Amino acid sequence: MFGLGWPEVVIILIAAVLIFGPKKIPELGSTLGKTLRGFKEGISETEAEQDEQDEDYRG
Repeated sequence: MFGLGWPEVVIILIAAVLIFGPKKIPELGSTLGKTLRGFKEGISETEAEQDEQDEDYRG
């Protein structure tokens, strides 16, 4: 996982809880998930548009 071992992941999670608080963590996770989903959809749309342009160029 990004070259991180379990001790590093645990330290990051503890730091996140200390900084944001336990009530804010689920909200942050939800926001991160929505952001990643939007990013993936944007990439898919861009790839589809690129495919359409390639087809138009070919003939």
